[in-house]
Amino acid sequence: MPHETIADLLLARAGDDHPGLLTRERSWTWGEVVEESAARAAWARRLRTDGPFHIGVLLDNEPEYVFWLGAAALAGAAVVGINPTRRGAELEREVRHTDCQVIVTDRAGAALLDGLDIGVDRDRFLVVDAPEYGDRLAAHPRLPARDPEVTTTTRMLLLLTSGTTGTSKAALCSQGRLAALGASNSAKYDITREDTCYCPMPLFHGNALMALWAPALSAGATIALTRKFSASGFLPDVTHFGATFFTYVGKAIGYILARPESPADADNRLTHAFGTEASPEDAARFLDRFGCRLVEGYGSSEGAGMLKRVPDAPTGALGRPARDGVRIVHPTDRTTCPPAVLDVYGRVRNPEEAIGEIVDTEGAARFEGYYNNEAANAERVRHGWYWTGDLGYVDEAGYFYFAGRSGDWIRVDGENISALLTERILRRHPGVVAAGVFGVPDPRSGDQVMAAVEIAEGARFEDLDLPGFLERQEDLGTKGAPRFVRVSHALPATGSNKLRKKEMQLDGWRTDDPVYRWAGRGRPAYAPMADGDKAALRAEFLANGRARFLP
Repeated sequence: MPHETIADLLLARAGDDHPGLLTRERSWTWGEVVEESAARAAWARRLRTDGPFHIGVLLDNEPEYVFWLGAAALAGAAVVGINPTRRGAELEREVRHTDCQVIVTDRAGAALLDGLDIGVDRDRFLVVDAPEYGDRLAAHPRLPARDPEVTTTTRMLLLLTSGTTGTSKAALCSQGRLAALGASNSAKYDITREDTCYCPMPLFHGNALMALWAPALSAGATIALTRKFSASGFLPDVTHFGATFFTYVGKAIGYILARPESPADADNRLTHAFGTEASPEDAARFLDRFGCRLVEGYGSSEGAGMLKRVPDAPTGALGRPARDGVRIVHPTDRTTCPPAVLDVYGRVRNPEEAIGEIVDTEGAARFEGYYNNEAANAERVRHGWYWTGDLGYVDEAGYFYFAGRSGDWIRVDGENISALLTERILRRHPGVVAAGVFGVPDPRSGDQVMAAVEIAEGARFEDLDLPGFLERQEDLGTKGAPRFVRVSHALPATGSNKLRKKEMQLDGWRTDDPVYRWAGRGRPAYAPMADGDKAALRAEFLANGRARFLP
């Protein structure tokens, strides 16, 4: 009989002597993990007050985070994963919005919250590295038990969206949905009891929770923790833990591949990994170098499980619909988009007709909503359909492909350009660690393509020979080459290693990072933009009556 809640999954691990949690310093069996969670659950029950039973957790990936996830499940509370990369007013707004009753953090996290009006008194902070924490914890029983009121609909997570495309929202996830994802994803990603699942992605993010923690709990696999992702520490960690599986985002893969190669790279136990937004070229390089297969998928904190993997899917495809209601539609008239016509390079030849928004016409009831945000809920559910906010297309064989976020359309000379397709091409360049592509206003009409590229310390833009590289990319459309290129050794990113594209788009060519511009026609030729060049471009906007497009 399948377990219906996360509390059920945990109690099924009580007394289990299989390794459940590993760090560099020590290990816990699954039985010990459950006991640690039970003690914290008892503590949480004593601290509960009227109102939403929300526990804010502001920690790096450390054992206390895992124990408090278990505690919340047993006590019927919801964990609010607070992003430790947030600061100031942004951090204050996110925490206050989620109505936390208790904050679990460490001294570093408490310092981040110092002086902020988050609606939680300091005497309700549980500081895990404070001297008194252990004594207070020891006063609570370690007997595994679930609150009798816990059901499949009991709130388990408030997942603050990454904010890459705007202000973050708190997506709701129930115990039933997370338990179901644990079971389905352990099967989908081939996670078994014998796997050691290395977790370099932050536990406040849906990637780590839905694709690693819950599946490992469901299968009884071992979880190996590292406090933060580190490209230099990745292979030593994988080797130390004997890891067989991990989760990722595309930027992290780029950082790992940018490390110097070694004959020992393939001397590890990794077999496969799951993540999003790694290019097909990066996946091939990763397999060749580390002997590990990257499994690309599609999902979100709000609506995971819309597509199913197909073993013989073409390169770059995400799979086929998991149910009949999943389709690609034109947002304006809600008609289903025709199949994409692909050339020999896999480039979409009919993007205007074929690329649309991924929707689930049967998924409105599955969407659990955002906490205290009816406007965002209404944006997701329209006409009785669940709208993902993501672009995609489907080929003639019925395979789905990701084409970027809804804000990734760039209107160039009357044509829609997918920013993601240009991103993937730029990330093929061996000197590009990460790339983000977005539209910036043209001084006369429409948009122009701008790219932000991250290169290694010590490297120069001129070393990339970007014009020559772009000319060799036979699948780059005539409108897809960037007119502006921002160059950085550390592009702004979220705590889950996703580039802050909205922030970079707002900066445009006015950033303090070096920007190179290709003006005119013909072969791409980039020249650095000096202050005078930026002033002249601004004057061009003013002369054409488009000052409203400048911040």
